[in-house]
Amino acid sequence: MPQKMTPAARSLNPALKLGWFSTGRGEGSMGLLNAALEAIDSGLLRATIEFVFCNREQGEAEGSDAFIARVRARRIPLITFSSRKFREGHGRRPWSELRRPFDLAALELLNGYRADASVAAGYMLIAPELCKLYRMINLHPALPDGPIGTWQQVIWELIEKRAAASGAMVNVVTEEVDAGPVLSFCRFPIRGPDFDGLWSQSSSTPLDELKSLGESQPLFAAIRRAGLLRERPLLVSTLVELAGRRLLLTHPPANPTDLTRSVEAAIGK
Repeated sequence: MPQKMTPAARSLNPALKLGWFSTGRGEGSMGLLNAALEAIDSGLLRATIEFVFCNREQGEAEGSDAFIARVRARRIPLITFSSRKFREGHGRRPWSELRRPFDLAALELLNGYRADASVAAGYMLIAPELCKLYRMINLHPALPDGPIGTWQQVIWELIEKRAAASGAMVNVVTEEVDAGPVLSFCRFPIRGPDFDGLWSQSSSTPLDELKSLGESQPLFAAIRRAGLLRERPLLVSTLVELAGRRLLLTHPPANPTDLTRSVEAAIGK
């Protein structure tokens, strides 16, 4: 598990100033924010959240309303800017045409807010301009050399290839989705006592038939649970490394930092 800073280290390293970008759709977004706040409150993470930017406004959805309420309860500066209303106000043009205009309008609202690093946690938009000014990181539910795509696509590819392991990584946000330099990762097995029976049950079933069962398919669901269990501690461990200046967004490592040991310790494995 990441270690708290000594007083000497604290004097040399000022608290990491964080920005936070999220759509705040549901439990995942809330959980990532809460994990960071708990790490800050406990002293594990020497950081402050300078602002939260949410691309939904109060009243748009139950999940984002709860997220907004949580941010306000913590008295963190909050900027809300509805991407849905922005698109409606621009003739519902394709979002691919509106990404840059939306970002430029968002930057006007964010004028004066600064951060050493920003977290895109459940932020459902590509941010071609925002990521230039705010050095962003985000989670991707695969190993650095693993499948690309959504978490659903990743898991189905793991099953198709009968993979032995999966993981999650934290990468720098760029204009191209999930293509930025990788800062850190963790690895976990998808074989062994918790998985072998599920692999056996699925082995004689064609992949298309497994996919027809959707996210409730037992092997799929088990891999998803194992990944979700590790995403929050991986993000926190990465932020701790950034706060200790052992990882630098300005100089991403040539070889991503393996934080498996810290993550497994955090979940009690």
